[in-house]
Amino acid sequence: MQTHNLGYPRIGSRRELKKISEEYWSGKTGYKNVLQVGKNIRRENWLLQKNAGIDGIPSNDFSFYDQVLDMSLTVGAIPERYHPVILNKDNTELDLYFAMARGCQKDGLDITAMEMTKWFDTNYHYIVPEFRKNQQFKLFSTKIIDEYYEARQLGITTKPVIIGPLTYLLLGKEKEAGFHRLELLDNLLPVYTEVLKRLEALHVEWVQLDEPFLALDLSEKEKAAYASVYKKLRQQFPRLKIILATYFEGLRDNTSLAASLPVNVLHIDLVRSPQQLDAVLDALPEKMSLSLGIVDGRNIWKNDFDQSLTLIKKATGSIGSERIWIAPSCSLLHSPCDLELETNETILKPEIKQWMAFAKQKLHEVFLLKQLSGDEPAASCLRELEANRQAVQSRKTSKLIHNQEVKQRLATLTDSDAERESPFAVRRQLQHKALGLPLFPTTTIGSFPQTPEVRRRRAQLKKGEITLPEYNHFIEQETQQAIRWQEEIGLDVLVHGEFERNDMVEYFGEQLDGFTFTQNGWVQSYGSRCVKPPVIYGDVSRTDAMTVAWARYAQSLTSKWVKGMLTGPVTILQWSFVRNDQPRSETCNQIALAIRDEVCDLEKAGIRIIQIDEPAIREGLPLRQADREAYLNWAVKAFRISASGVQDDTQIHTHMCYSEFNDIMEHIAAMDADVITIECSRSQMELLDTFADFKYPNEIGPGVYDIHSPRVPSKEEMVVLLEKASAVIPAEQLWVNPDCGLKTRGWNETQQALAAMVEAARDMRKAVTTQVVG
Repeated sequence: MQTHNLGYPRIGSRRELKKISEEYWSGKTGYKNVLQVGKNIRRENWLLQKNAGIDGIPSNDFSFYDQVLDMSLTVGAIPERYHPVILNKDNTELDLYFAMARGCQKDGLDITAMEMTKWFDTNYHYIVPEFRKNQQFKLFSTKIIDEYYEARQLGITTKPVIIGPLTYLLLGKEKEAGFHRLELLDNLLPVYTEVLKRLEALHVEWVQLDEPFLALDLSEKEKAAYASVYKKLRQQFPRLKIILATYFEGLRDNTSLAASLPVNVLHIDLVRSPQQLDAVLDALPEKMSLSLGIVDGRNIWKNDFDQSLTLIKKATGSIGSERIWIAPSCSLLHSPCDLELETNETILKPEIKQWMAFAKQKLHEVFLLKQLSGDEPAASCLRELEANRQAVQSRKTSKLIHNQEVKQRLATLTDSDAERESPFAVRRQLQHKALGLPLFPTTTIGSFPQTPEVRRRRAQLKKGEITLPEYNHFIEQETQQAIRWQEEIGLDVLVHGEFERNDMVEYFGEQLDGFTFTQNGWVQSYGSRCVKPPVIYGDVSRTDAMTVAWARYAQSLTSKWVKGMLTGPVTILQWSFVRNDQPRSETCNQIALAIRDEVCDLEKAGIRIIQIDEPAIREGLPLRQADREAYLNWAVKAFRISASGVQDDTQIHTHMCYSEFNDIMEHIAAMDADVITIECSRSQMELLDTFADFKYPNEIGPGVYDIHSPRVPSKEEMVVLLEKASAVIPAEQLWVNPDCGLKTRGWNETQQALAAMVEAARDMRKAVTTQVVG
């Protein structure tokens, strides 16, 4: 029996990668320093895994921004607009890489970033590869080879982790009509062949090819491509040992296909789909080994050893222990680094901490499961087994978890609790009369830049260096300045800026019962963006109002409307580490009731426009088509529960970003938000076609500039996007806004971009008025 790991967090246990990347982007440090920090993180990760007793240690799981972008650079899939970056001899490969991820606006260049979207059903974002008909590929970056050699210099033999060719192509998009990206396989495979030949020359024994698409619904064409590609790879590399990794779902109808591929080890996710084990064991050929993804790579709860050992025993009884590998379910990229860093018992109670495991601890769980599966486990392992049993049992019986009042309120929910009083057509008339907004009303998504001073004051408050009244006075000043500035540039619907908020989910979790937090439980969302998800350990309820005071204060400063800003129940659920002892739908409805109470209190305080952000609705969509309807029904209902307690003339907004909507439009419409704002700028308004084809009835704000890039778009650029939007959506339904919140941007670029956005909206009003008069 062997152990291996599919990937380890690359941010560094103290977020070293974030800090050095942002220093480099701002010009505060040099190229060599960035490379050195990356090298330090890789070294630490490899040694940690070696010391944890992991047999198969991954390399090429490190990335300065995103593993899919790494693969695009490896195979030379570099869109033509970035070629000027390559031609500038002062630029490094890293500069090109970051330009593709973030855009480039310097040295006379003004280049947009590549699209970004969610990695399957996680909150991680990847950079979407761009493909053109007859595209040629060539080996451009040797990162895969270099990092294997780097580990070997440390005396550590690794297994390079490579996104499989089918998954890589399927993750991308065609940038022109008339072909399917799978037609590029014959052009792409020679680059994979060259990479594998170079690895063979370094005497690499094992390679991990990640093919998570094998756990999705596949067309016959895609299934045939899998069979063809892996047959060719095996013919070219008869001695290379390949681990084929699938995760995030079960193989289901693709079981026989996966088992027929000529690879040495098949990895399956037994956390997401434990029921697949029997079918996989039945289909597995005699020469293929099986990797059991048995430790949860996406949550923070301690493994239940008895459950895992039952699955391991079934597998070893069927095919023998020599053909079994033990592993996390997926890459530990989605887990925080180290539970040992959680030393503050006032933040994380010891009773709850004992139920948890982060990436480092999960490696130990993998190692222990191997030891416990042996014929005569050591006494120390047996003691850890008993401690595990006690922790699992204490979680089941803890009084911290269950709240009978919450359970009773949930039990009395009715269908009417998820319905507004009147249909949208009636509400719209009342809202237009009450709000008095112009055509193409302008607003932002909610947050304004979190400056170093804002973060410093928050840290001072936590450390007790300033009092709460002193902190609140500072936030009042920041809010007042934000309101005045929005009035000056002429925004129609204002926001208070959210200066008091650390994170759009953490802020609410801190004020809800059933949540706990960590000091260093950071995970990567994209690039340098790290989030520290709350932990939902018990029944959720709201004790007091969470946002009303700041919303009321902001509204008192202006005669214009100020939006109340909330995070929706599905997003709070998706962006937290969620309890796994009850259905997610039940936890989501508990959160929905808490948000409903807040919405009603905002309305009572005079807030007439309330935004309930749900960027994670699409993210939570099950990967298999057959499972989606059930999820969408409870997710949409949870949103409606949160939004339906207000009067008809109170306008409910929602926001979604980086989502493909075409397959869920019916359910997006069923959410019945009065206004939806969406990310649209990177796709050049392509997403709006789905709304137009559906004849989406409610109002919509397509984002007109990309807030994840530091470049400032011109007014003319935004007018072009609005013209595209108004060509497919009636002008009276359109709002004008950025793609997302502005928390991560600087004030200078924010002010320039929003001022240009307001001018673009004014130009559109004039143009539409002229057309009507004409």
